[in-house]
Amino acid sequence: MKHLLFSILASAAILAGNFTLSSFDIEGQLTKAQEFSGFGCNGKNISPELRWEDAPKGTKSFAVTVYDPDAPTGSGWWHWIVVNIPADENRIRTGASGKDMPKGAIEIQNDYGIVGFGGACPPKGDKPHRYIFTVYALDVPKLDLKPDTNAPVAGFMINAHTIAKASVMAYYGR
Repeated sequence: MKHLLFSILASAAILAGNFTLSSFDIEGQLTKAQEFSGFGCNGKNISPELRWEDAPKGTKSFAVTVYDPDAPTGSGWWHWIVVNIPADENRIRTGASGKDMPKGAIEIQNDYGIVGFGGACPPKGDKPHRYIFTVYALDVPKLDLKPDTNAPVAGFMINAHTIAKASVMAYYGR
């Protein structure tokens, strides 16, 4: 059994290779630029720049998510879900949400109930929350999802077609 588990883990590492995600806008700490505007927050709600490299062979599209596992909901909070990013893309520009997304990309409704990026907005006085930005290399050119698809369904479809993923984490408190 140990050999089987090691083989599965080794295979996953080979598939992922050097697939990485980075950002000029996120350096461990989010700012007012990435804070939500609403729900008691007064940030600018600007989606950050994200870039990835060394996608694994067989990648046919990408998806991007931003998730806060520390949200006081019992199930976390989805801040951004993007699917159907073409395989020849390797970045999303600063402020692209809602206006300058890669051609063909679809933004999905987040847990604020809006389509597009919804910035950080942890409760005042809470410990800083973790915001996990993840890019997924997918084995299909397109997921059959619409902007009003809910986060659990989008997450299921993304995970069902993931070849590899890369993440960066940032913190934010207020």
